[in-house]
Amino acid sequence: MQGLMMQQPLLVASLLTHAERHHGAREIVSRRVEGDIHRYTYRDLAQRARRMANALAALGIQPGERVATLAWNGYRHMELYFAASGSGAVLHTLNPRLHIDQLAYIIDHAQDRVVFFDVTFMPLIESVAARVKSPKVFVAMTDRAHMPRAHVLSTMLMCYEDLIDASSDAFDWPLVDENSASSLCYTSGTTGHPKGVLYSHRSTLLHTFSAALPDSLNCSARDSILPVVPMFHVNAWGLPYIACMVGAKLVFPGAALDGASLHELIESEQVTLSAGVPTVWQGLLAHVDETKGSFSSMRRTVIGGAPCPTAMAAAFQERYQVDVLHAWGMTELSPLGTVCSFKAHQLALPQPDRYALQAKQGRAVFGIDMKIVGPQGLELPWDGRSAGDLMVRGPWVTRQYFGSDDASPLSDGWFPTGDIAKIDPDGFMQITDRSKDVIKSGGEWISSAEIENIACLHPDVTTAVCIGARHPKWDERPLLLVVKKPDSAVTEHELLRFFDGRLAKWCMPDAVVFIDSVPHGATGKVLKHQLRDQFTDYFVPG
Repeated sequence: MQGLMMQQPLLVASLLTHAERHHGAREIVSRRVEGDIHRYTYRDLAQRARRMANALAALGIQPGERVATLAWNGYRHMELYFAASGSGAVLHTLNPRLHIDQLAYIIDHAQDRVVFFDVTFMPLIESVAARVKSPKVFVAMTDRAHMPRAHVLSTMLMCYEDLIDASSDAFDWPLVDENSASSLCYTSGTTGHPKGVLYSHRSTLLHTFSAALPDSLNCSARDSILPVVPMFHVNAWGLPYIACMVGAKLVFPGAALDGASLHELIESEQVTLSAGVPTVWQGLLAHVDETKGSFSSMRRTVIGGAPCPTAMAAAFQERYQVDVLHAWGMTELSPLGTVCSFKAHQLALPQPDRYALQAKQGRAVFGIDMKIVGPQGLELPWDGRSAGDLMVRGPWVTRQYFGSDDASPLSDGWFPTGDIAKIDPDGFMQITDRSKDVIKSGGEWISSAEIENIACLHPDVTTAVCIGARHPKWDERPLLLVVKKPDSAVTEHELLRFFDGRLAKWCMPDAVVFIDSVPHGATGKVLKHQLRDQFTDYFVPG
């Protein structure tokens, strides 16, 4: 016997309809690339999104066709999130930090029909336009007064606000199949070609429900949310959708991601929740420390994209009373998989134990199932000691890459994340390495992440990266690469002694090399393969 409930599809446009009806006066604030601060409401957003949906139809965009964006976090980008997906097209966010060859490859692979872009990216767009075949129209996301001069695009360039002004706001969001595609994101592609992950309306809505929960990102109508994580990076971790669902105020930083600009916006807009990668928060903390500032409203921040150093969590929580939510996910997971949110019995733990727990990526949000498996594919126990390949499954996990002739990456219905992890008896997962980054020394595995976390506790260390360098006896040994704080006189010997009592002796790094900077990829992750290429023979006699 079946239930007798209505069948209503889970659609992205329903989030905007809800926000307009129930939170219509709630504010959306954007620092524009034009230089000023823009303010309007969810009611305005909904009206302009309907206008843009009509404009897309006038441009001949058909259901299922890809609409690309190359833009910072801002209200126009938000309008396209709903105009494209809501009208039945597919929103395709492009990452401007990718190499131009990868960007051109992605645009052609996705067969984008139109590319919307912020004017700051005009030089990049003209370079890409000369290389791609698919787009016939490029739209500058500005008004007529700020239109850039075009050379290559002179016959294909349109103005965003002209399209808005010429279109009616009378538009009924179509009731498309909830399993139809809503948006497309490509992996960062640090090696080989980037891969496309094609989200559905259903997967996006389910991810939004779960991500907003109290033990996930804990979002509500009382929040003022600042997504520092870019809207081109896995849909800003779902925060634009979450804000609509709960009616939170949204604050968009545009291109100004330096510590001073972020702090000014956080304070002036009374931001309560922010989210971003550790490299951004390093700049923010450095600015607030230097200016002896504070956070008057912000009470929690989500840190993901790379492991959160314990020293960073301590700085936020002890100096500024800002709780840290350490989270983990992947493009293939829409992206949220786990959040390090304490359970009731853990609230009374001594502070060192709480920090040890916060160093973990956390427990699975509802909808995500995970396990770790050994070399033979057998599931390993959740004892906090056994390390194996992390596998996940759930309604917002990819089953196939877009436009790929390769076989499905799934193994018995589970997606292999490429991470090596442990899971403790409370279900808290800790990534010890990427499978390609784990250090194999004398037949044993050594966690580079554990070494990095300890190194970052030292007061003179800004950044620490541990790699496996070839060794004539042990195959590989840990080599620690460190960026020191300015004017620091710390020595290799001092740093190596810092590990005494914190790590098993056989796991300790064999050497420390001080470097000026660390290479980062398009999403803020450290490019360890570049450092391995540079230092691979460090322990091998020349």
